[in-house]
Amino acid sequence: MSKPPESTVAHTQEPSIQQSATSTVLELFAVIRERKLIAPLVSMALVSVFGAALIAKRTLWTGRWNSLYLPWNLFLAWLPLWFALQACCLERLGRLRNWNFVLCGTAWLAFFPNAPYIFTDLVHLTTRHRVTFWTDLVLILLFAITGLLLGFLSLYLMQSLVARRCGRIVGWLFVAVSASLGSAGIYIGRFLRWNSWDIVANPLDLLRDILGRAASVLAHRHEAVFPLLLTAFLFLAYVMFYTLTHLEPMKPSHGNAVLLENSI
Repeated sequence: MSKPPESTVAHTQEPSIQQSATSTVLELFAVIRERKLIAPLVSMALVSVFGAALIAKRTLWTGRWNSLYLPWNLFLAWLPLWFALQACCLERLGRLRNWNFVLCGTAWLAFFPNAPYIFTDLVHLTTRHRVTFWTDLVLILLFAITGLLLGFLSLYLMQSLVARRCGRIVGWLFVAVSASLGSAGIYIGRFLRWNSWDIVANPLDLLRDILGRAASVLAHRHEAVFPLLLTAFLFLAYVMFYTLTHLEPMKPSHGNAVLLENSI
């Protein structure tokens, strides 16, 4: 048999790639719509753009480029939400036992600490620049709160996946474990200066450094106070986030409803 021309093969492969990309985007939008995430995503995207504009304005005003770490860290805070949405898409397609789902869950856990990590950027505040101290404080808190909410939204999506499969108790155990691992990741990032991608890029040196610091923490137990407090902070803050987002809208009483009808 004669082989089909290469141009014909290329033309048949190109539509399939386009169809796959289109179906992926449509599936993502379906998840966002079903879980009522349009308003939260739009609001946090607008706040992210607003924060980036403020950083650009500050850079032009002061002539210093030392605040560009904030937009970068906020970009990293968006990544766990992206991986959580991808995991939800795979769950919607019934691919929980697919390797892609395992990769999405692993990537989410690796990048989740980047979301609350921005709070530790308060260490960059200094009284040397008294003119910009308070504006820098507001900027860091704006980025930190946005990053924290992005992380909590991704954690909520992952918790819902676990709870649907294993029950609510296991779902909350997942939250507790994620908070502890997230605080450990923040500790490793801030004090050992490792990044999430070093899990793949430099795993042996990362593991060696972690084991060495773990031995130091066991010898000097006061060093464990910060990650323990951070774990409690993440868990309790998430509980508040969860309860606030599950408030029921207040229904009008019968008397108020009658008054409203009469006024109309």
